[in-house]
Amino acid sequence: MGISNAQNLARSPEPSTGPYGLRVRLRSGDPFGRLVGSDWQKTHWYASAAERDCALLDMAREHEYSRIGDRPALVFEKTENLAQSRGI
Repeated sequence: MGISNAQNLARSPEPSTGPYGLRVRLRSGDPFGRLVGSDWQKTHWYASAAERDCALLDMAREHEYSRIGDRPALVFEKTENLAQSRGI
């Protein structure tokens, strides 16, 4: 039997590398932590600080499907790889 719909992501995305990062983690006590672990975090890397800041605004915004009173369950932290960004 053939595949009815081709996968949108036919190959793994190239990992972003850059000196400017955005760490995403769960708020303490978030019930989703029982599924992924309370220490779950993910860091996204960007080539420029402006690109990272733009991504932060998009990730942290109130989405159109948010309910009144909802607040993001994620904590966003800007990070920087100083050795890479400053050529140390």
